[in-house]
Amino acid sequence: MNLSVIIPCYNEVNTIEKLVDSVIKATNSESEIIIVDDGSTDGTRQLLQETIEGKLARVIYQPDNQGKGSALRSGFAAATKDIVIIQDADFEYDPRDYPIMIEPILNDQADIVYGSRFKGNRPQRVLYFWHRVGNGLLTLMSNIFTNLNLTDMETGYKAFKREVIQSIKIEENQFGFEPEITAKIAHGNYRICEVGIAYFGRTYAEGKKIGWKDGFWAIWCILKYNLRR
Repeated sequence: MNLSVIIPCYNEVNTIEKLVDSVIKATNSESEIIIVDDGSTDGTRQLLQETIEGKLARVIYQPDNQGKGSALRSGFAAATKDIVIIQDADFEYDPRDYPIMIEPILNDQADIVYGSRFKGNRPQRVLYFWHRVGNGLLTLMSNIFTNLNLTDMETGYKAFKREVIQSIKIEENQFGFEPEITAKIAHGNYRICEVGIAYFGRTYAEGKKIGWKDGFWAIWCILKYNLRR
């Protein structure tokens, strides 16, 4: 398993250390962990400097909070391994699903793999009904324009061949990354696969960051990156 695990991180002092430990257990010595701290102010940056940087992972420090898309752009540029996988720092996605995520790439069946929260039989934490409705509507709208049949366009769990993701220009700085990358790969003649994954979503009290404004921005990004070509 030759992986570059990219971890965008913003104010995750309560989860980042445990997450890194889980990622290490799920990978091998040939893999690399790249954490991009996106201007954390809650003690995450100090924890990374004292406990994780140089010992357990490579850390890239953004000068201020620029957003998930910006953090991923920095992480993708730094990746050196054959397969690049996104691992959110909030522990909503389980590193034990890495073999499921990368199997289609290893078998030369896909260039990109999406981990779907809405297919398969992996465990799912039951949370917000309207989030599920909104996700379904965004995925449907994206599919209409891309002619894909994804079940979970907004998933944060995506794996890529390194040469593929490093060849795509990422423009979005925030959560618009998901519809942007979906539009660009859909129109780029890449092989895309979707697999079922586990998902343990957080409540807002537990630190969930995405909100309704991000949903409206996602609609704009679906239109922007599909229609402007």
